[in-house]
Parts: sequence; structure tokens; C-alpha cells
Amino acid sequence: MSIIGREVIPVNIEDELRKSYMEYAMSAITARALPDVRDGLKPAQRRILVAMNDLHLGPTAQHRKSAKIAGDTSGNYHPHGEQVIYPTMYHMAQDFNLRYPLIDGQGNFGSIDGDPPAAMRYTEMRMSPLAMELLEDLEKDTVDWDDNYDQTRMEPRVLPGKFPNLLANGVMGIAVGMATKMPPHNLSELCDGLSYLVDHPDATLDEIMHFIKGPDFPTAGLVLGTKGIRSAYETGRGQIVMQAETTIEPMDNGKHAIVITEIPYQVNKAHLQEKIAQLAREKKIDGIVDVPDYSDRNGIRLQVELRRDAHPKKVLNFLLKHTELRKTFGVIMLSLVDGVPRVLTLREVMQHYIDHRVEVIVRRTRYDLQRALHRAHILEGLRIAIDFLDEIIRIIRSSPNAEAARNAVMERFGLSQLQAEAILNMQLRQLTALEREKIEEEYKDLLRRIAAMEDLLSDPIKILGVIKSDLKYLKDKFGDERR
Repeated sequence: MSIIGREVIPVNIEDELRKSYMEYAMSAITARALPDVRDGLKPAQRRILVAMNDLHLGPTAQHRKSAKIAGDTSGNYHPHGEQVIYPTMYHMAQDFNLRYPLIDGQGNFGSIDGDPPAAMRYTEMRMSPLAMELLEDLEKDTVDWDDNYDQTRMEPRVLPGKFPNLLANGVMGIAVGMATKMPPHNLSELCDGLSYLVDHPDATLDEIMHFIKGPDFPTAGLVLGTKGIRSAYETGRGQIVMQAETTIEPMDNGKHAIVITEIPYQVNKAHLQEKIAQLAREKKIDGIVDVPDYSDRNGIRLQVELRRDAHPKKVLNFLLKHTELRKTFGVIMLSLVDGVPRVLTLREVMQHYIDHRVEVIVRRTRYDLQRALHRAHILEGLRIAIDFLDEIIRIIRSSPNAEAARNAVMERFGLSQLQAEAILNMQLRQLTALEREKIEEEYKDLLRRIAAMEDLLSDPIKILGVIKSDLKYLKDKFGDERR
């Protein structure tokens, strides 16, 4: 029952529970667990980057305490407490979790062995260069903004997203009744594939897969077969088999060792080592003597040392079957499209990125054009003032106040109020020959830029050309070899 004033309204508990649970479910789906298809970020991740941008924590800035960033994110944008924000922050800094980390961290951010990161009062952060590419042109009215939770400031609904984050870094999230699990990809391959799709909007999956061969995991390893990859790309769902990189090396006294140098994505190395040791202890597999870990900052080296009479290939096959040396990545390419969760094919995800970039470039160009037209309008007034300098000085000197001077200048030369204000605010140094030349040069340059922007806005092909040049820039600057 609920009491409104003095009136008691009976409420069916089933209806109330159904309504409340649906509201919670929709909140988890749209405002917590699933990424937007355009920038590939969940709301918490986006708000962290916006808060860091507010603090001017770019790649060249000094690192700031993680506690300060978490506090700003919580206070300004994400009112769920620092204890839930910090795990999202350090995840964005872990190079074994993200193929292209969005945060550059300083301090202990955990390890592939499952060691926890240091508390946020000990670690420091700033944005990575690729995070800046996600935020580029945010201030140029390129995206829509909403009130934050307490209506004290605005926050973007999505980032401009020059960097194709959703496909490059992948995502995992569990909502209510649905989940998403997208693998990371190689940026160089993505840029080539997206450029091809820009040029060939009707490209088939086979043509796209000529460029994007499959996922590219941060912890390297092998991907077995293309059937699972193709299914995931074609339908949005599929099973991708990952396997560790192993070699069999000879040791002293005729013994051998299975050396593991790369492990499947999101496998805990310490747990893997313990599992192999446990199988040996329980005599599930015979022939394993020791499982030392020689990993260091140069890479992983987990050794499975065997007895002289053991068959290395037989032991390896057993381990591949019974441990996480071979693991399946279940792909569900689910993301929010216009606020609605949808399972998408690879081609659809790529097309949404291209469509978003078209909108961002159009809005950015319109913003720049308006500012250029405004400045050109002012400069036109200043050019007139320089041509009729003596007369304007006479009008100003004979006027009783600034308002009268402004009105007289507007009437005499047919100027707008903005132009007249600019003339009255002219500094004496702008009357020198050099400054007059600068004004003339700036005006000519502005006219060229205005013409170029109007030309760009009138030609969709040229807008696609800007997207391609952005992709080429990303590939040249940040592209790397497939792992």
C-alpha cells in the first residue's frame, strides 16, 4: 500500500515488483553494463575520461592521484561511490586486459597472476594518447549533452570517438537477461578494414575479413581455426578457440620441458600454474616433475619440467585438454544502438562507427564555419575602419558617449552592432602598417577556410575522405603488429 496525503491506495505486490524490477533491469542495460556502439564505452568509463579531461590530464600532463580522479568522477558525473569507480579506472590502465589502454598509470595496477592493484591513494593516472583521440573535438558541439545526475553541469551522451574503441579494445558486460563479450582487434587491421568499407559500402564479409583476420588479444597466444571467427562476425555470436604458445625444449640429463611463453586472454597465470601442479600431485598426469615460473618484465616463461621417460607431446596434449592452456572465448557482439541493445554483425558495428564519424565531422565543420563567419564579419568591419580611419576618429571624438559613437558609426558605414563594437574596441597598435597587413592576411585566410568548409559540407564524398585520412593517421601513429 502507498499513502498519499490521507488516502490509502492498495497496490498489487506482483505489479509493483514487476514494475520495479523492469526499471532496475533497464537501468542496468542502458546505464551500466553495455557499451554504446559509437564510442565503445560504458557510462562509467566515459565519465572517468570526461572527468580526467576536465582536470586536463592529457598524455603530457603530470600524473594525478587516482583518488582525486575517482572523487571528481563520483562527485560530478557517476554518483555510485569511488569504490566502484576505481576498479573501472585500473582496468582501463591494464595492458594485459586492454589491447590499447586508455589510461596511463603509475604504480601497482595488478598483474596477470591476479595480484590486486594498490589502493587508489597510492596510484597515479593520466590519459593515454588514444583516450585523447576519443575525446578530440568534444568542445566543438560534435555530440549531444545531458544534465548530470544533480543538474549542476552537462555531460556528453557519447564521445566523438575518432579511435574505433569498441572493436579495438573489445568489451565484457553482464546486464539483466543479456550479456556482451566482444574480443579486441588489431588497430592497423581495423583502420584498413574501415577504410575499405568507406570506399565499398556493399563490401561482403569475405572482403572485410581480407583485412580483419580475427581478434588480436593483448596476451598474444594462438587463435585456432577461422570457423568460430566467421560465425561471430557473420551472426554476432560464435566460439573462438584460444591456445597458449608452447615449445618443447631439451634440458640436462636428457629431460625435456614444456615452455609456455604466451597464454590465452584473461587466463590467470598463477591459477594455471597451480592447476598444472595439482594435476601432477593428484597423479592425473604422469611425468611432471616441477612447474617453475621464470616470467619477468620481458615476458611470460612458465616451465613444465618433465621426467626423462615422459612423452612431452602426450603431456602437452593432456594439459591442453584439461587446463586453460586452451580456452574458448564466447563472442556476443551486443551493444547499445540508439539506446536499444542489439546483437550486431562485424559489418554493422563498423558501419555504425562510420556513421557516427560522419555526424561528428559534419557538426564539427558547422561549428568551425559559424566561428569563422563570425570572425570574418568582425574583420570586414575592421577593414572598413582602417580605410576610413580619420572619419571614424572624428565621429568618436565628437560623440558624447560610447553608445552614441557606436550608433553613429553603424549609421554612417552601414555596419552591424558587432562590427561597430569591434571598431570601438580597437587597440592603437592595430593602426600600424604591420597590424593592418595582419588583418588583411587573416581575412583572406578566413575566406579560404570558409570556402573549404562550405565545400566539405556540400560533398558527402569529401566527408568520407576526412574519415579515411583520420584512419590513416591512427594507423600510422598507433598501429602495431598483430600479436
